[in-house]
Amino acid sequence: MAQPSRPALIVHGGAGNWTNFDEAAVLNGVRAAALAGWEILRAGGSAIEAVEEAAILLEDDPLFDAGYGSFVNLEGEVEMDALITDGRGIRFGAVAAVRRVRHAITLARLVMTRTENCFFAGDGADQLAAELGLSLIPNIDLVTEKEFALFRQREADRLPRAGLGTGTIGAAAVDSAGHVASATSTGGTPDKRKGRVGDSPIFGAGGYADDAHGAASATGRGEQIMRFFLCKEAVDAVRGISAAQAAQAAMQSFAARVPSPEAGLILAGADGSLGAVHTTPAMPTAWVTADGQVGAVMQVPPDFGI
Repeated sequence: MAQPSRPALIVHGGAGNWTNFDEAAVLNGVRAAALAGWEILRAGGSAIEAVEEAAILLEDDPLFDAGYGSFVNLEGEVEMDALITDGRGIRFGAVAAVRRVRHAITLARLVMTRTENCFFAGDGADQLAAELGLSLIPNIDLVTEKEFALFRQREADRLPRAGLGTGTIGAAAVDSAGHVASATSTGGTPDKRKGRVGDSPIFGAGGYADDAHGAASATGRGEQIMRFFLCKEAVDAVRGISAAQAAQAAMQSFAARVPSPEAGLILAGADGSLGAVHTTPAMPTAWVTADGQVGAVMQVPPDFGI
């Protein structure tokens, strides 16, 4: 059984280049998501509720590659992946290639709490969403004017966009009861092939939670991350060390085995400690600690740790 702990929460807006973005607006976005999750924790709510709420705000923010504002695939469609993890019993719910829901993270939670399964994909996931009471929307409602213009430009130039750009969003939290949870949501890489799925909905890769140690969410190049179950490695490393030390150790191990690693990681320890690390130029990150202190950065410093 989890022991009482110091509540804390950390969110990321995606590991990537983050060039040609309004940095203040991006930081305001991750800060608002962190504060929304923190309000739930401060009121005695659960970690699972907090990370879902934080993820929903980022899914609604067009600056981030999740929900409204997701990158489109080669067909000009949004396909979203999401994962929510609950350290109580090491449970999860996941969805992949969903096209008609506003909040993929909420559907992932419903998979975990309202079905006997763990993972739904494609049309079946959208059908399940309708059966569970979520409103289905036209796919085009998830595409911003900016993203549609970029898609039209690619069509004209016949050249796919290169590089990570922004990335997956995520949150990790520990509540006052000592329970941990994480949420991860994404629209995937720009101009991906239809049906491509990365690490985000993969339990242990894109996210993981275990009340005995902590909860994590990853971001970056999914084809790298899913090969090494980055989040599980980070959570398992929280054994007598802080979340910051565990995050660094997991990323160092990952980077040593992956040529040109492109990844980021946030970690909330069951003791209330927080860690974050990335190998990319930027990863907008915000956090709130047990005393209510709020912070946000575009680049996580090497010595980051709370």
